[in-house]
Amino acid sequence: MAVIDFGGVKEDVVTRKEFSLAKARKALKKEVVAVIGYGVQGPAQALNMRENGVNVIIGQSKQFKKDWNRARKDGWVPGETLFDIDEAVEQGTIIQMLVSDAAQRSIWPTVKKHLNPGDALYFSHGFSIVYKDQTKVIPPEDVDVILVAPKGSGTSVRRNFLSGAGINSSYAVEQDATGRAEERCLAIGIAIGSGYLFPTTFEKEVCSDLTGERGILMGALAGVMEAQYDVLRANGHSPSEAFNETVEELTQSLIRLVDENGMDWMYANCSATAQRGALDWRPKFKKATLPVFRDLYKRVKTGAETRRVLSMCGRKGYQERLNKELAAIGGSEMWEAGKAARSLRPKTKAKEITKATKGVAGRKGS
Repeated sequence: MAVIDFGGVKEDVVTRKEFSLAKARKALKKEVVAVIGYGVQGPAQALNMRENGVNVIIGQSKQFKKDWNRARKDGWVPGETLFDIDEAVEQGTIIQMLVSDAAQRSIWPTVKKHLNPGDALYFSHGFSIVYKDQTKVIPPEDVDVILVAPKGSGTSVRRNFLSGAGINSSYAVEQDATGRAEERCLAIGIAIGSGYLFPTTFEKEVCSDLTGERGILMGALAGVMEAQYDVLRANGHSPSEAFNETVEELTQSLIRLVDENGMDWMYANCSATAQRGALDWRPKFKKATLPVFRDLYKRVKTGAETRRVLSMCGRKGYQERLNKELAAIGGSEMWEAGKAARSLRPKTKAKEITKATKGVAGRKGS
């Protein structure tokens, strides 16, 4: 392992130098990785592993035709590399539980029935194991229980793999029945395209993940954006101006500066007026939101958020409700304005200008 200083705290991480792809392939040489679920994380992890030379099969219920057809389109062959869930579990030696958290509770009796001694049960989220009193997902003692949690959506896992960048992931071993649990875990982590892996536990992963998703990564970000947009619109600013000052400048400029060298560097590369305002208002926003984050973490820790997910996502007609909620966001003035703003982004025009320039250069040279 490499020792990295994270803000004054030294932590162990595993990079591709310590655990190379060649080492991962060797560790997985005799394994059959059964990816259960071809929805969000499933396609990315399965395709990345396949392209990295790992023996992968898919377990997907035909009941969900969209996912089954997507798997076929991606080159998985029914009866050869694409199976129903029970058959895939039976054939696999590492079983990746990549259906939704609510669905894991539903399919667990089938999965458990077809597990073999020495198999590894793999998760990308600690949800089902940590809250087993609610999910009833209790693995038998003769299987490994491991976790690799990419810090990004399935789309990001795949895009970063194709670009060669990779994505950072956390990993954990909950149960080591074979003596090879950690090796299997790290091998899969590298095979799915992780740039580096940092150790955690199933409990810490689920608490940080659920807090992050409901907080700054998605829930808080969307809510704060909407609040600022609404205030600007209420004070007479146009939709285009409100959207650009709320979303476009953040996503197309400032967050990229943060990504490159951190928040202080982004401040240093903005105007003096922007710096002063940001420094003055940062503690006010922290003070205002800290109680909300504390309440959020408490609800995650106690399992209240888990109960909410299992209760809502398992209800009849939930997909229709979800579609309505997402449509309400997408159809709002703010995000309709966003569609227009995206269509006008300079990079699109830059491609057109580049093509036109090449054409002119060609004519000049003739």
